[in-house]
Amino acid sequence: MSVTDSTSSLSLNDILANSSVKSSSSTSGGIASATNSATGGQTLGKDAFLQLLVTQLKNQNPLDPQDNSAFVAQLAQFSSLEGITTLNSTVSSIAGNYSSSQALQASSLVGRSVIVQTNNIQVDDPTKAVTGSVNLTSSISSGTVTIADKDGKTVRTIDLGTRAVGSSSFTWDGKDSSGNPVPVGAYTIKASAPVNGTATDLAVYLPATVNSVTLSQTGGELMLNLAGLGPVALSKVQTIGI
Repeated sequence: MSVTDSTSSLSLNDILANSSVKSSSSTSGGIASATNSATGGQTLGKDAFLQLLVTQLKNQNPLDPQDNSAFVAQLAQFSSLEGITTLNSTVSSIAGNYSSSQALQASSLVGRSVIVQTNNIQVDDPTKAVTGSVNLTSSISSGTVTIADKDGKTVRTIDLGTRAVGSSSFTWDGKDSSGNPVPVGAYTIKASAPVNGTATDLAVYLPATVNSVTLSQTGGELMLNLAGLGPVALSKVQTIGI
């Protein structure tokens, strides 16, 4: 009576292949376990990345170990991750210091007078003179400053006369053309002069009081809330007074 062996023989290649599959499966499971343990399902951080690297080395196929160049590349990635993390911390610290500096700067500006380029001014006390200036790009032999009320009616005209190139100041005593104090309210001040034979509007700079300051929550520019003018960027301020 003969007995037939129905068990097929396994070659060495088959054994190695099966070993590779098991090793690969074990490695995948180890990496997944390390990921869940280190991150809790959240975005990978530097600690989780290092744990994954160590797990990969522990579970690599001994018959087909990880290539040296791939290992060095992963180490370089880890080094880059560490550097980016440190850079983010430094930038966050700088941003916090900048915000603190802005807040300190803002608190010192409230209640102070600033000079900005504008044609509008709020007159709260007509007995106090208003001193402004015009910016001349060329010398002039004549020019005028016109003050109008909120309805556009001209209440006073000031003769500039002959002026040289540069910033040139003028003063309005708060009175109309009849010598009477103007009512409290908003006024418009415009200046013009003939430049090369053509009537040209001039840039006017007037004082305003800082009522409050708005700090940007996104790192933008500091905004000054001026009486009678509204918000004006700090970079637009020409002079900060007392």
